[in-house]
Amino acid sequence: MIGWLVAVAVAIVALAPTVVNVPSWWPLGAPIRLGLDLRGGTHLLYGVDLDEAVRQTLASSARELELALRDTQVGAATVDVEQDAIVVRLADRSRLPAVRDVVATRLPDLVVTEGGAGDLSLRLQERARLNIRASAVEQALHVLRNRIDEFGVAEPIIQAQGDDEIVVQLPGVQDPQRAKDLIGRTALLEFRLLAQGPEAGTIERPGPGVDVMPGVSEGGQRQRYLVEKRLVMAGDVITDASMRRDVDGYYVDFVLDARGTKLFGDATSRNVGRNLAIILDGQVQSAPTIREPITGGRGQISGRFTAEEAQDLANVLRNGALPAPLELREERTVGPSLGRDSIRQGRLSFIVGGALVVAFMALYYRGGGLIADLAVALNVLLLLALFSLFGFTLTLPGIAGIVLTIGMAVDANVLILERVREELREGKPARAALDAGYERAWSAILDSNVTTFMSGLILFQFGSGPVRGFAVTLCLGIVTTILTAVFGTRLVYDWLASVRRSDLLSV
Repeated sequence: MIGWLVAVAVAIVALAPTVVNVPSWWPLGAPIRLGLDLRGGTHLLYGVDLDEAVRQTLASSARELELALRDTQVGAATVDVEQDAIVVRLADRSRLPAVRDVVATRLPDLVVTEGGAGDLSLRLQERARLNIRASAVEQALHVLRNRIDEFGVAEPIIQAQGDDEIVVQLPGVQDPQRAKDLIGRTALLEFRLLAQGPEAGTIERPGPGVDVMPGVSEGGQRQRYLVEKRLVMAGDVITDASMRRDVDGYYVDFVLDARGTKLFGDATSRNVGRNLAIILDGQVQSAPTIREPITGGRGQISGRFTAEEAQDLANVLRNGALPAPLELREERTVGPSLGRDSIRQGRLSFIVGGALVVAFMALYYRGGGLIADLAVALNVLLLLALFSLFGFTLTLPGIAGIVLTIGMAVDANVLILERVREELREGKPARAALDAGYERAWSAILDSNVTTFMSGLILFQFGSGPVRGFAVTLCLGIVTTILTAVFGTRLVYDWLASVRRSDLLSV
């Protein structure tokens, strides 16, 4: 009995923040979070381009290989990414063993095969490819959580779904456009030199090793740039970024790590007088002239930003780039009025349905029915307390799971009481009737609840979104039902028998 009293006290303490305002030192629980269907907000479903994650990893490996070959003075003519392989073209074929040594030491996930005319083809091992695809979703989840936390949305829900999808729920957000711009931005930052000289070609016919990229000129006009394919530096070396303002408007100031500082310093020292293109997600933001070596590990990105655009860009750069582009596959916006209607209707149905169940049990089973009603009330209390303790989100399917839990709890008590009635009709004393009733009803209660629990596990494993919410509520409700409807009521009967010391049983 003491254990049950402690459980009830803990449940009340955990639910207090949901009902009243509590001080900051309150020991347990948090207000129960309401889902989009109750509170309103935005639901977004994104697909992660896992193939692009593999391609970006291959491009990063090519960049690292080029730097390693330069450091070891192997003498590689070019290092390019072609389809699903890195192609290394050597001016001196006798340097092939040295290239193999560099790959084995620096990039062990690459498999080397020889081609013609001194070419080497490097492909990712299948194991490494699978690891990249598996980690891309986890990395995207981490990046999105950081971005949305700085966006300021209260209690967002960000979780993986299936093998390549991410669900983002933003309670209270009725205009999702800025959130979509922030979430879906790959934030792939690159630094490349503008192509120059006859080998650069023209916009219509760019030369080999040159890309044509869109951008904005200093005057704000759209234009296209001839940019070298060779990468000077990527955005993964940025450790911090923040919005700044000067007389020309807003810009983003960024800080580099030690590796980035060295790369940036070397590149700007060798290319004084040339233009460095700062490229974000495939678009040239600016192309300033390198007037002197930049060795301090800091830089700026300007591009006629508004304050909001500069702040969002600093946010995504500070929290890292997505490992792969995201594709918006589904979008739903739920108005708060619909949530209020759902809460009002759910509360009404809960009160009316609960009152009818309580009245029926009390009238039909008398004292036993009142004990069953007490068990049902305790069941709901414990279930809601678990929502508060574990930070679960309450949705309409969750409310349906609670209602189903009440039905199953009542069903378990009906089985017990009917069995006890049968034993009493056979002339057994109250104590023996209770023992036999609980014993004979236990197998039926256990079978029905175990099979329902297994169904809930299947729904949770293979379902998504609201279906998983219903499954969680259902499984938790089955556990609390077994505890309250079977063990809790039996404890009450035993206590009453020890207090009254009579052979009368009201069922």
